[in-house]
Amino acid sequence: MKISETSLAGVLLLCPTMYRDNRGAFCETWNRKQFAEAGLPTEWVQDNCSYSAKNVIRGIHYQVLQPQAKLIRATSGMVLDVAVDLRRSSPSFGHHVAVKLSADEGHMLYIPIGFGHGFAALTEHVGIAYKVTDYYCRSGERTLLWNDPGLGIEWPVPSAAAILSDKDQKGSILREADLFE
Repeated sequence: MKISETSLAGVLLLCPTMYRDNRGAFCETWNRKQFAEAGLPTEWVQDNCSYSAKNVIRGIHYQVLQPQAKLIRATSGMVLDVAVDLRRSSPSFGHHVAVKLSADEGHMLYIPIGFGHGFAALTEHVGIAYKVTDYYCRSGERTLLWNDPGLGIEWPVPSAAAILSDKDQKGSILREADLFE
C-alpha cells in the first residue's frame, strides 16, 4: 500500500495495490501490521456505510465529544471527499483538502481527529464505507455549513442542484462553530 501526504498534515491518501484480471479486481483495504508500521490507528470501533444519489452533499461533520479519526473509501461510484482542519491551534486551521475517491481506483482517505469531513456524490450511485476510532455520539455531533464562503471549498455541484439533509442545510459557519483547540 502506498501512503502519501496531502496538503494538510496528517490527512493521508492511501493507495492499496489493486490486483486486476478478467474476473475483476481485488485489494486489501486494511492490514493491522501495515497500519501500525505507518503510525496509523489499529483500533477501529465502528464501520459505517452510506449510499447517495448524484449531487448529494453530506457534511461537513465532526464530533467534539468522542472525536473520531476516519478511514474513508468509495465502494461504488465516485465522490469528492473533503477534510477541513478544525483545530484552532493548527497552522492550517480552516484549510481543506479535497480528493476524488472512486471504487474503481480503490484509494482511501485517512482523516485524523480534529478535522471535519464531507463529500459530494459525483456519479449516479455512490457507496461510501468508513471506519472510525470512536463511537457515534449524538450530543457531540456538529455540522459546518457545506458552502461556508470562509472555507473556500469548490464543490463540483452547483448550489441549486445540491441535495442536502436538513442538518446539513443548517450547519454553522466556521467562525461561529464549536471546534477543537
